[in-house]
Amino acid sequence: MSDDEFRGLRRAADYQFGGGGGMALFAGPDALDVTHTSSGRPRQVHATDGRIATYGADGRFRLGLAGGNRLLDAFDAPRHRVVVGDESEPFIREGRNAFAKFVQSADSELRPGDEALVVHEDGYLLAVGRAELPGSGMDDFETGMAVKVRQGAED
Repeated sequence: MSDDEFRGLRRAADYQFGGGGGMALFAGPDALDVTHTSSGRPRQVHATDGRIATYGADGRFRLGLAGGNRLLDAFDAPRHRVVVGDESEPFIREGRNAFAKFVQSADSELRPGDEALVVHEDGYLLAVGRAELPGSGMDDFETGMAVKVRQGAED
């Protein structure tokens, strides 16, 4: 991977996840394996711990579990987090969606369409996905899908 491409990925991650997002996801270019589309655009970013993210055609990242864990370690709560309890944990781990009635708290800055980390109340990652409701209202809603889970942290 070229230095320009590496810096571009970091800039895009900083824009999407806020300052420090690029450093958290992409520590160094040597440890990354990037696949490209036929036009040469980055598509998948992998590291030794798994898929970090997929770079979409819209210029936004879709997190993998490895990327979710990196952001979880890099940012203090509640940033990018949706917290759920024991009742929904096994279902979310299997990759099922997180529903609003089970949300205990959420980052008030989350907007529908943002990447979200679904975490257990004890702080460990259960899944990564796309927020469907605003974070400021997730714990207020009694019905509806809070997070469309893309990948669960199945054991």
